[in-house]
Amino acid sequence: MKADVAADSPDLRRVIALAESYPGISTQLHRIQGATRSVTEVYLLGPTGVVPSAPFEEFESVEKVVRVTQSFRAIGRHDGGLEAVGFQYNGVHISQDTFHVFAGLCAVDNREHVETTFATLKELGIATTRAGAYKPRSSPYDFQGLGAACLPWVFELAGKHGIRIVAMEVTHEDHIGEILRALEATGRPTGVMLQIGTRNAQNFELLKAVGQQTELPVLFKRGMGITLEESLNACEYVASSGNRKIVFCLRGMKTNLGDPHRNFVDFAHVPVVKRLTRLPVGVDPSHSVGRRTAGPDGLLDIFHVTAQGVIAGANMVLVDVHPRPERALCDGPQALLLEELPAFVEDVAIVRQAYEQRRQRRG
Repeated sequence: MKADVAADSPDLRRVIALAESYPGISTQLHRIQGATRSVTEVYLLGPTGVVPSAPFEEFESVEKVVRVTQSFRAIGRHDGGLEAVGFQYNGVHISQDTFHVFAGLCAVDNREHVETTFATLKELGIATTRAGAYKPRSSPYDFQGLGAACLPWVFELAGKHGIRIVAMEVTHEDHIGEILRALEATGRPTGVMLQIGTRNAQNFELLKAVGQQTELPVLFKRGMGITLEESLNACEYVASSGNRKIVFCLRGMKTNLGDPHRNFVDFAHVPVVKRLTRLPVGVDPSHSVGRRTAGPDGLLDIFHVTAQGVIAGANMVLVDVHPRPERALCDGPQALLLEELPAFVEDVAIVRQAYEQRRQRRG
């Protein structure tokens, strides 16, 4: 529908009535809030192959009619027929054209480390972070996160230091309610992006749960050992449940090739995902590389791998930092030192500028 069509407009009701007049057709209404405008889309479900497009194109309020060409109908571009408007959340615009660094603790361990990290981010002008309260681990004996108990002071500290969004993994639908209640109890000093970790990439009930709430955006990490199409269809579970505020994150793949890194880096898929879908795309170099090692040029592998994603057009970088990595309770060996973060941010800015220059020279 055109941008000025309200959700309760008579024109929209007439479009829906026409669609549902065809045998076996039902409709779903979705509204996407972008930075400058909102987009209202009407999805026709059922045997749509026999539904002509011409009657809908005659409505003055209809901007365009797009026939679905991919299995992921809600997030797909459908041969370029649908634009990627992105979304606005807590004053931050995230789209296929924007760029943000989400630097922070893989797992929250104590108040001191959180405050020190958030204070450093504020000094660098960074308003987005990661902070894990719930941590699924391979061993039942490893640290599983502080859980709901740390949420109030994590959110309060985020607000104190100007953090607008905290990316936080959830492993059970109960965690969504815990986060929303903690946000409300603390006066909503910050915002939360719900992260679906790679181990839950095909936890379909969890995907539907984060999709059924439409307040908090969702960061979906590609499954470590499934195809790209399977991961995109997992995002479709979220979107088809009602939540279109989704970021797709590449984090490396499990292979048996004797990789020098923790996972085989898959950041060449950044432009592929942006071509196939309307989703902003993030990269997680920390979980891809898995350790703080440097090359002969003196640059850490994490810097190089990050650059691979950013030069390909990534819209988000999710990177681990820690004031004392040797004391971290989760993934300490891969975390950047806080004193390394300014150089990392500067390096990322150089690469992002190079990407923008490349994009301007296209054609």
